[in-house]
Amino acid sequence: MDHASLAGGFTNPPHRSANAFRAVMQAMARPGTIHDLDGAVPPAPLSVAAGTVIMTLCDPETGVHLAGQYDLPEVRDWITFHTGAPLVNAKAASFVVGTWNAIPIDILALGTPEYPDRSATVIVETPEITTSGATLRGPGIKGTAALNLPEIKAFQRNALLFPLGLDFMFTSGAQIAALPRSTKVS
Repeated sequence: MDHASLAGGFTNPPHRSANAFRAVMQAMARPGTIHDLDGAVPPAPLSVAAGTVIMTLCDPETGVHLAGQYDLPEVRDWITFHTGAPLVNAKAASFVVGTWNAIPIDILALGTPEYPDRSATVIVETPEITTSGATLRGPGIKGTAALNLPEIKAFQRNALLFPLGLDFMFTSGAQIAALPRSTKVS
């Protein structure tokens, strides 16, 4: 572990983590809305928003999988130092982070009928987040909302699994939007 892994944590951790938690919960409760999320300064290629989510929600009990170009020693060391979260294979992950094409969606944990909460949360790093594209309907959405998703069919299949399935967070720079498994996509 090098010195750079020790940097980039929250300044004023109680305040920053509370604000970050509130922004993540708002994004999950209101699918298709975009929220600012900052506080962490992770190593590249991890965005500020993705790093902040990891610092806020991950701990020694939540396994993290880094997909594709995100599986770097600098990122691994940073996550381990700041959260204590174990780095695991995709099948065992509570959180997965990477670009859409690098994330092995088909092998991630979907939960069980007894414990649907034992599914993975997927943090998809994107070049930008916009409120255009796919139409969203469901809990937390008055009428409809829109979000630029990398594809539609995977999210339609995921919604059919409810109450099982994956929850998605889309991050870009210091922004986040979310797509819970209960959201219908067209």
